[in-house]
Amino acid sequence: MTPDETYSRRGFLGVLALSAVGLAGCTSTSPAIRRIMPAPGASRRPMGAPSDAELAVMYGPVSDGGFLIPAVPYRQIDPRYYRQRVDDPTGEAPGTVVVDTPSRLLYVVEPGGTAMRYGVGIGRDGFSWQGDGIIHWRQTWPRWKPPNEMVERQPQLARYSIANGGMEPGLKNPLGARALYIFQNGEDTLYRLHGNPDWTSIGKAVSSGCVRLLNQDVIDLYTRVPSKAKIVVRQ
Repeated sequence: MTPDETYSRRGFLGVLALSAVGLAGCTSTSPAIRRIMPAPGASRRPMGAPSDAELAVMYGPVSDGGFLIPAVPYRQIDPRYYRQRVDDPTGEAPGTVVVDTPSRLLYVVEPGGTAMRYGVGIGRDGFSWQGDGIIHWRQTWPRWKPPNEMVERQPQLARYSIANGGMEPGLKNPLGARALYIFQNGEDTLYRLHGNPDWTSIGKAVSSGCVRLLNQDVIDLYTRVPSKAKIVVRQ
């Protein structure tokens, strides 16, 4: 897939259409990547909501892996969903990822009683998953391979099926810039934390089971969450 650094209006509308079909059950292989510009760092920022100047940097355009991720119009997003450090409300051990489904929030618990918080979009009713699991592995710019059950429900996805090799990484890929794969009892739950080309879905229940973040946020999340980290999804 050739990187489209202009990210045209036609391409953006195509992303919105594809994002609406649902995202669960994605198996990925990692392409060769080269970071062009550093992802947002995992440095310890002060507590509280970020300033407008900080938001402009956090959600500005990012060059990553040969792709130019567009800036997010963050002023059009509810400020509660901005990435920010907060007092830890979860009670979980440091290093744990907690998804608060009703609140549409994700936390990475830190030492010292704080957590980094992100706004997320979640799965529609009937497709949600809950419980404890392990982030078994992680991928940068993953391929999207909807499971056969999803293809049966939505035949228009057949071109991206497992048999056909999935959808190539890129700006229009529903998994976005990063994906973290959740396992439970040694088995794939088909539940992922992943990037998102559609910023309007943050804070909403729109996807088929997966937890989606802004691409800028999932890149930051990826730097904070190691493989084999514990994850708790609460309904």
